[in-house]
Amino acid sequence: MKVMLYMAIEEAPSAESADPEEITRHYKNFDEVFFHYCDKELKKINTFYSEKLAEATRKFATLRSELSNSHDNHYHGGRKRSTTKIAERMNQRQRALPPKKMQELKLAFSEFYLSLILLQNYQNLNFTGFRKILKKHDKLLNVTKGAQYREEQVESSHFYTNTDIVRLINEVEQTVTEQLESGDRQRAMKRLRVPPLGEKQTPWTTFKVGLFSGSLIVLFAAVILSAMFHVDKLSFQIAFKLYRGPLLIIELLFLLGVNVYGWRSSGVNHVLIFELDPRNHLTEQDLMEVAAALGVVWTVSLLAFLYSPSLSIPPFANPLALVLLMILFLINPIKIFRHQARFWLLRVIWRCIAAPFYHVGFADFWLADQFNSLVTVFLDFHFFICFYVSSTWMTTNGQVNVNCNEGVTLITGALMNCVPAWMRFAQCLRRYRDSKEAFPHLVNAGKYSTTFFVVIFNTLKTYHKNEYFDELDNPYLYLWLIANFVSFCYTYSWDIKMDWGLLDSNAGENRFLREEMVYSSKAFYYIAIIEDLILRLSWAFSFILSHYKLVGSELMTSITAPLEVFRRFVWNYFRLENEHLNNCGKFRAVRDISVTPLDSSDHTQILRMMDDDDGVLNRDLKKKNSKRKDDRRPLLDNSSDNEFCSISVPSPVITRR
Repeated sequence: MKVMLYMAIEEAPSAESADPEEITRHYKNFDEVFFHYCDKELKKINTFYSEKLAEATRKFATLRSELSNSHDNHYHGGRKRSTTKIAERMNQRQRALPPKKMQELKLAFSEFYLSLILLQNYQNLNFTGFRKILKKHDKLLNVTKGAQYREEQVESSHFYTNTDIVRLINEVEQTVTEQLESGDRQRAMKRLRVPPLGEKQTPWTTFKVGLFSGSLIVLFAAVILSAMFHVDKLSFQIAFKLYRGPLLIIELLFLLGVNVYGWRSSGVNHVLIFELDPRNHLTEQDLMEVAAALGVVWTVSLLAFLYSPSLSIPPFANPLALVLLMILFLINPIKIFRHQARFWLLRVIWRCIAAPFYHVGFADFWLADQFNSLVTVFLDFHFFICFYVSSTWMTTNGQVNVNCNEGVTLITGALMNCVPAWMRFAQCLRRYRDSKEAFPHLVNAGKYSTTFFVVIFNTLKTYHKNEYFDELDNPYLYLWLIANFVSFCYTYSWDIKMDWGLLDSNAGENRFLREEMVYSSKAFYYIAIIEDLILRLSWAFSFILSHYKLVGSELMTSITAPLEVFRRFVWNYFRLENEHLNNCGKFRAVRDISVTPLDSSDHTQILRMMDDDDGVLNRDLKKKNSKRKDDRRPLLDNSSDNEFCSISVPSPVITRR
């Protein structure tokens, strides 16, 4: 609308050459178009506001009904009626509710209160947008029609004059105070307070990221130069397998930081999807800081290995110390070094390990998918254990004998190879048990079962390789190739169609993609489709190059493993975008208020996120304080001073499970 105003002034006839009537006619015609556009936008705002208000009224009635039913069920089931006062009876009924049910009700009311505040912000910001653009209209054209339109149309419109939203907010506050917080209003408002939406980075975090990153680059260059002149190639090859797993984990952490930056920049609500604490979660800089710091430790450890003869220490004590240090960092119980994030990760890892026995949330299945791209880490960890258990690694000359690819270790290595796929397989079965939906859960389980066949035939191929002079005579080779091809077709088609939601028949102009997209360019999607195809076929390239002795198998693994982590990094972008837009996995974190039992997950994010003093409160209360009015002005000034503002309000959905 601001552009319309400036265009009208630019296209106006010149006052020096044009007749005054012609100029008046030009601005009259413009005013007809401009105010007609205002009428259309005002109608859209009124309609949207009315729909959302009616929806909020229905949701509040549902929540109160759920609260009343919960109280009645527990009160009648466990206590006899008495003649106590009403307040005492309410306290008894509240105490009768189980703690988990109480948490779920508080969570539901907190989410609903957030939606009411957003709707109230929508009301206030759109009025401010109209006021500013009409004021700009009058100032540029030197008329008073804008002020007249505001008084006659905007100030009398339903979205501005209606006060039902204030009544609903007050009723929610009263309900939570009296029925969920035993009359403690201060405690109730602490839970209902809406958190600020911005991510704040401290200069200290930025400095640490730069310091660790710069140190990592210098040390990594020193590692490369030192490795070029390392004499004992055998010990270095063993060390490379011991150091490769930690390096892949560090790569994944860094790329996750890039993922978080991309999600936040594009508006993909990863905090809600992963059900993180909105006030206390790792940002992209935090993840990059951890990755860079661990990278520095990794390079120092590798340099210590290379120069261990000069330091007179056993060379292979260095990778052992590195792995133990990383494990200690993860399980350290002291509340330092991102304690809350580390223990959140440990809880999710445990639910992945015990997959069949726990309800599967989005974070659970997502982490198990990351593990499937870190199979090399699992195999290297298996080699790590075998090496330190069976070899004489304490020698200072670096000469060791290793036998970790035959006999029992070959079988245990195959089992370790299947662990990530088993996690996802078990999670799919658990989701089928919970939802009774054969598609997609059983079909998805079938996808992960193909990995078992690939591993079985690869193990048989390796076990019988000495029985055949030519590798091509080994029948298990062809079974392995067939299993790999079936797995490739299965996993690639699932990536594109199910995980990313592409190849949508209703995509319209977005050919082969989907109708709704978050990221700015279609090219990102087409490049990702091709990239996923190529990297999913890395097993074929690996086989061809290894068969013709062009590249050693271990070197090929060292090339394909980081590329697989990169493929998962790209996959993460489009998987979370699809979940954000379509809730394709039907995980309740996306626009979902649950007021019924949530199986095994205790979600305390709303109970923790409402405890900061700088949260956004009921704006009706702020109007009473004259100082707060100035604080609200930058809401439009930061983007466009006089631009009409129309923001959408997320609409949580109350579901019964």
